[in-house]
Amino acid sequence: MGSYNWEHKTILIAEDEEMNFLFMEAIIESSQASILWASNGIEAVELMKQHPDTSLILMDIRMPEMDGIEATLKIREFNTTVPIIAQTAYSTEEDRNKCLEAGCNEYLTKPISHKVLLSTIERFLSPNA
Repeated sequence: MGSYNWEHKTILIAEDEEMNFLFMEAIIESSQASILWASNGIEAVELMKQHPDTSLILMDIRMPEMDGIEATLKIREFNTTVPIIAQTAYSTEEDRNKCLEAGCNEYLTKPISHKVLLSTIERFLSPNA
């Protein structure tokens, strides 16, 4: 699976399903990254305001209270540089385009493999990104 060292990085996981969050956390935790959890889009926006140095966001698209598209749009109003990786079970071309148009940098469909998740994060967190 490869070894990743994101010791000085913070990853925000915006995911309403606790099991999905725990799955992603378990994959990422060996990298030494700090992990924040937002269970809806409103929390994701607030956590980004509280932690402006966040290195990357894994943004679920279908969440209660505020979906990932709207949360991405709001985050992009005050942070245009943080990489946002959309992750969703809905894999239509229209959904993909909506995510990218809202400001997401990448789009992954669930279920997401360990290897794809880690290599995608690495693409955005590596010094050469």
